[in-house]
Amino acid sequence: MSTGLEGVFAAADEIGGAQIIVVENGSTDDTARAAREVAGNRPIEVIEFDVPDYGSAMRAGFLAAEGDWVVNFDIDYFSGDFLRRVVEQPATTDIVIGSKRDPRSDDRRPPIRRLATRVFNLLLRALFGSGVSDTHGMKAFRREVVAEVVPQVVSRQDLFDTELVLRAERKGFVIVEVPVVVEELREARSSLLARVPRTVRGLFRIRKAMRQNP
Repeated sequence: MSTGLEGVFAAADEIGGAQIIVVENGSTDDTARAAREVAGNRPIEVIEFDVPDYGSAMRAGFLAAEGDWVVNFDIDYFSGDFLRRVVEQPATTDIVIGSKRDPRSDDRRPPIRRLATRVFNLLLRALFGSGVSDTHGMKAFRREVVAEVVPQVVSRQDLFDTELVLRAERKGFVIVEVPVVVEELREARSSLLARVPRTVRGLFRIRKAMRQNP
């Protein structure tokens, strides 16, 4: 875990002047303390949740961020190259997604995980008509997108970022996808099979919510 934190800080150091917010999502390995230790003299804000809730943690981090760009990294999936691509975007770009399914990406995950991403994307196309190839992983949003869209997102847990991207896409914000190297530092904590029914139910809830509140 400390290696992941060091990598996130190193990625932020590459562009300089980044506000760093670490949201501790009900972990059992004392992430908050480790984050403060690894940060050293860097300014850092740590937000702690008592129980695991990935979506609520992301929401808290997004709303606490103050920069022109709000960038989301998981502790085990980050990239300095992605940050550089974000800050180099023209003013017309509203969202940058590091897409695991971009033909130029190097996805080193097991085949079953790659297949799951493909099937999930097919569901997004079928249920929402989405043209986005990936909604999980590294993403960056202009401050204006966060202010307008995040308060409308009702999903928590695994699908917060998916609903955020879908709503932003539907509102016409300009989304750019860039290739990434995908090499996660640890396996997912919950099994893929356990997440499938929860994910499918969640997608139908998102569709209903977006119909009621476009």
